[in-house]
Amino acid sequence: MSRSRVVIVKSGRSLGSTDRPDPEAVFRLLRRGFGLLTGEKTGTRAPALIFRLDDRVGIKINTIGGPTISTRPEVSLALARCLSESGLAEKNIIVWDRTNRELRDAGYRLSMSSNGVRVFGTDTDGVGYGSDLVTHLDIGSLFSTIQTNSVTASLSLAILKDHGMAGVTAGMKNYFGAIHNPNKYHDFHCDPFVAQLFDAPPIKSKHRLSILDALVVQYHRGPAFHTQWAERYQGFVFSLDPVAADRVGWALIERFRAAKGLPSLKEEGREPSYLATAEKMGLGRADLGTIDIVEETLP
Repeated sequence: MSRSRVVIVKSGRSLGSTDRPDPEAVFRLLRRGFGLLTGEKTGTRAPALIFRLDDRVGIKINTIGGPTISTRPEVSLALARCLSESGLAEKNIIVWDRTNRELRDAGYRLSMSSNGVRVFGTDTDGVGYGSDLVTHLDIGSLFSTIQTNSVTASLSLAILKDHGMAGVTAGMKNYFGAIHNPNKYHDFHCDPFVAQLFDAPPIKSKHRLSILDALVVQYHRGPAFHTQWAERYQGFVFSLDPVAADRVGWALIERFRAAKGLPSLKEEGREPSYLATAEKMGLGRADLGTIDIVEETLP
């Protein structure tokens, strides 16, 4: 397996005083992240090097944390703008998560329009979960028909957070929101279940890119929001390698924990071991020594 590339882009202008993302600053960060990841200088055409122009792209977000620690509309819609700027049709972009209630609570306006970016949950009438059980290794789940039928390519846009059981929840675990029974897969620190779910055909065959939303990182007592353990990092983590993206996200969480005098996740007995399992399964790189990290701070 070759070395993996992870890009971190940051800007002190990406969040306002009330922690609301600034759409234009976020857009510039995302476009620069695409450029650094692909080598396309301006970043404008970079998404077209990852997605086909005729793809139907699903942006799987995470809104379970409500308005304080969810993928915000200013972020996902700026990402959709990056995709459309590169030539993908807006009507072929879907921003989605589990429920319409969670989307609304996170500030989204739902849309099923055929002319623009669509925003809706799996529980939308006529959508739902598939009727056929997908079995793969230790996984047995019904998948959202958004993931199985509506999209041809998938992008995980997840909040980077500490997690009481998994250790870290990020791009790979974000797909727990694509199945009907995620509660079934939290034993043993979610190992091997995060890796096995990602390896299941409805996800592995369509996943193209992981972007970790690290504007505000919950580095302790997650996944719920606790302001005293939330870091305004104001950045994003990009990788074509889903394991490497999450491994670098884990390293960021450990950095913030150490700075506050907190024990490591391993010392707390909740190291995200599912990443090592994912590497053994050939899903990506979990060893920081095999990951090339490119960092850039924008004005």
